[in-house]
Amino acid sequence: MNENVRLTAWVRGHVQGVGFRWFTRENALRIGALAGFASNLSDGRVQIVAEGPREGCELLLDWLRTGDTPGRVDGVTEIWGDPRGVYDGFEIR
Repeated sequence: MNENVRLTAWVRGHVQGVGFRWFTRENALRIGALAGFASNLSDGRVQIVAEGPREGCELLLDWLRTGDTPGRVDGVTEIWGDPRGVYDGFEIR
Protein backbone atom coordinates (compact mmCIF):
# COMPACT_ATOMS: atom_id res chain seq x y z
CA MET A 1 0.00 0.00 0.00
CA ASN A 2 1.41 3.35 -1.01
CA GLU A 3 -0.41 5.77 1.29
CA ASN A 4 0.05 9.51 1.07
CA VAL A 5 2.44 11.03 3.58
CA ARG A 6 4.06 14.35 4.46
CA LEU A 7 7.84 14.56 4.42
CA THR A 8 9.56 17.54 6.01
CA ALA A 9 13.32 17.61 5.45
CA TRP A 10 16.04 20.05 6.47
CA VAL A 11 19.17 19.99 4.34
CA ARG A 12 22.39 21.43 5.71
CA GLY A 13 25.61 22.21 3.89
CA HIS A 14 26.38 24.62 1.05
CA VAL A 15 22.81 24.57 -0.32
CA GLN A 16 21.87 28.24 -0.72
CA GLY A 17 22.75 30.33 -3.75
CA VAL A 18 23.56 27.25 -5.85
CA GLY A 19 20.17 26.46 -7.45
CA PHE A 20 19.36 23.81 -4.83
CA ARG A 21 15.68 24.76 -4.46
CA TRP A 22 15.20 24.86 -8.23
CA PHE A 23 16.74 21.40 -8.69
CA THR A 24 14.68 20.07 -5.78
CA ARG A 25 11.50 21.33 -7.46
CA GLU A 26 12.56 19.83 -10.81
CA ASN A 27 13.24 16.48 -9.14
CA ALA A 28 9.90 16.53 -7.31
CA LEU A 29 8.12 17.23 -10.60
CA ARG A 30 10.10 14.46 -12.34
CA ILE A 31 9.12 11.97 -9.61
CA GLY A 32 5.52 13.12 -10.00
CA ALA A 33 2.47 13.27 -7.72
CA LEU A 34 4.33 15.38 -5.12
CA ALA A 35 3.14 18.74 -3.83
CA GLY A 36 4.90 21.11 -1.46
CA PHE A 37 7.77 23.58 -1.46
CA ALA A 38 11.48 24.20 -1.00
CA SER A 39 12.50 27.23 1.06
CA ASN A 40 15.75 28.83 2.25
CA LEU A 41 16.06 29.23 6.02
CA SER A 42 17.92 32.07 7.72
CA ASP A 43 20.47 29.64 9.23
CA GLY A 44 21.67 28.48 5.81
CA ARG A 45 19.63 25.31 5.56
CA VAL A 46 16.95 24.51 2.98
CA GLN A 47 13.60 23.18 4.18
CA ILE A 48 11.61 20.88 1.91
CA VAL A 49 8.03 19.85 2.50
CA ALA A 50 6.64 17.22 0.14
CA GLU A 51 3.28 15.49 0.25
CA GLY A 52 2.24 12.56 -1.86
CA PRO A 53 2.78 8.81 -2.14
CA ARG A 54 5.32 7.48 0.36
CA GLU A 55 7.37 5.93 -2.45
CA GLY A 56 7.73 9.31 -4.18
CA CYS A 57 8.68 11.07 -0.94
CA GLU A 58 11.29 8.38 -0.25
CA LEU A 59 12.74 8.86 -3.76
CA LEU A 60 13.02 12.60 -3.14
CA LEU A 61 14.67 12.02 0.25
CA ASP A 62 17.15 9.56 -1.30
CA TRP A 63 18.03 12.17 -3.95
CA LEU A 64 18.54 14.83 -1.27
CA ARG A 65 20.92 12.51 0.57
CA THR A 66 22.86 10.84 -2.23
CA GLY A 67 21.85 12.37 -5.54
CA ASP A 68 23.63 14.72 -7.87
CA THR A 69 22.54 17.85 -6.03
CA PRO A 70 24.01 21.29 -6.61
CA GLY A 71 26.23 22.65 -3.86
CA ARG A 72 27.23 20.31 -1.05
CA VAL A 73 24.92 18.38 1.26
CA ASP A 74 26.42 17.72 4.69
CA GLY A 75 23.32 16.11 6.13
CA VAL A 76 19.56 15.73 5.96
CA THR A 77 17.17 15.50 8.88
CA GLU A 78 13.60 14.43 8.21
CA ILE A 79 10.30 13.87 9.93
CA TRP A 80 7.26 12.06 8.57
CA GLY A 81 3.63 12.92 9.17
CA ASP A 82 0.13 12.96 7.77
CA PRO A 83 -0.47 15.08 4.66
CA ARG A 84 -2.40 18.31 5.14
CA GLY A 85 -3.38 18.67 1.49
CA VAL A 86 -2.83 22.43 1.37
CA TYR A 87 -0.31 22.58 -1.50
CA ASP A 88 -1.09 23.02 -5.17
CA GLY A 89 1.97 21.86 -7.10
CA PHE A 90 5.56 22.17 -5.95
CA GLU A 91 6.92 25.67 -5.50
CA ILE A 92 10.06 27.55 -4.57
CA ARG A 93 9.68 29.93 -1.64
